[in-house]
Amino acid sequence: MSENETGALETALAAKKASASCATASLDVRNAALCAMAAALRENTEDILAANGRDMEAAGERGTAAPLLDRLELTGARIEQMACGLESLAALPDPLGAVQDARTLDSGVELKRVSVPMGVVAMVYEARPNVTADAAGICVKSGNAVILRGGSMAFHSNLCLARILHDAAAGAGMPRNCILYVRTRDRSATDDLLHMRGIVDLLIPRGGAGLIDHCVEEATVPVIETGVGNCHLYVHGPADLAMARAIAVNAKTQRPGVCNAIESLLVDEQIAQPALSEILPALAERGVVFHCDETAARVAEQLGLDAVAATEEDWGREYLDLQISVRCVSGPEEAIALVNRYGTRHSEAIVTEDEQAAQRFLASVDAAAVYWNASTRFTDGGEFGLGAEIGISTQKLHARGPFALEALTTSKYLLRGSGQVRG
Repeated sequence: MSENETGALETALAAKKASASCATASLDVRNAALCAMAAALRENTEDILAANGRDMEAAGERGTAAPLLDRLELTGARIEQMACGLESLAALPDPLGAVQDARTLDSGVELKRVSVPMGVVAMVYEARPNVTADAAGICVKSGNAVILRGGSMAFHSNLCLARILHDAAAGAGMPRNCILYVRTRDRSATDDLLHMRGIVDLLIPRGGAGLIDHCVEEATVPVIETGVGNCHLYVHGPADLAMARAIAVNAKTQRPGVCNAIESLLVDEQIAQPALSEILPALAERGVVFHCDETAARVAEQLGLDAVAATEEDWGREYLDLQISVRCVSGPEEAIALVNRYGTRHSEAIVTEDEQAAQRFLASVDAAAVYWNASTRFTDGGEFGLGAEIGISTQKLHARGPFALEALTTSKYLLRGSGQVRG
């Protein structure tokens, strides 16, 4: 990756030129590139950690919140996970050339519809350097050229990762510009990418609501909208309260800064006392702050726990932190209505032993992933067996939920005749 590839336009034009060769790269070459990229991450772990250390130090000096620092931080274990994700992609079937339809027309012309790459994919994301590896790997496997545009907070981490991945892929036989990084910190570069019709075939924003909304509203290129996660956990009686506690703790506190963490806890009024007595102390032990309605606040007070009076804003808020809104409901119908009103169509969960209520929740909640007696933290491409993911889509067209290889392909008709002409 040459030093003069700094602006969005120069980068995009180079990616466009490379995309034709990416599309025709053999499966063996693409898989070899993925394995080389994984090996390069391991071999360059110290350089990656040093670059990430610069970003972490700067973020700490700015007073960045702990959950955001967790997103930004790379460790040896996380780099190993990135490498394993690339190797898992190499083990997956080829997403290209799959025959989706095959038939002979009345004219005698033979028709096939096959999967092909999108072309040039632009990935715009915030302070999550692991996205650099995931997006690069998925695009290599699916035969796309990728333009990476990471946030300034992770600038050194992303630049280091992109260089390593680019060199490894090119060394394994992929086109030299199959993986490119927009090297400027100028925010206008993102807007430039949004308007590159005819160059960028697909843009994917991944980050907070502000970034996603801006890209969706301003782009003149096709966009897949990845999800902000105001996810709910609804505890409906009869429920196994020990199970509810374990799920709530995992879904809220394992990694509070990720989009599949729960932000809202709903509990049936008739079991509010025992359910909240089981769940709230366990969350409080882990530093969670509660934003409660009146009923939940009374229970918290009885338990000797501090609680903040919830406002209307709290019901729809993605905290990305050790905070959660808590609300008591009359039953499944109210819970479903609240989830559909305030949720972001990402991941929602119910804990109950009532199969009828669970099935009603599963059928009626409008979200990409709906769980019964399990944590929302499973909404992830790796957990779903998709290998590394490029994002979690909350829209309904083209892709929904964790998406990876298949979502980065489109189709092409191939027709073979024997001299037919249309009359």
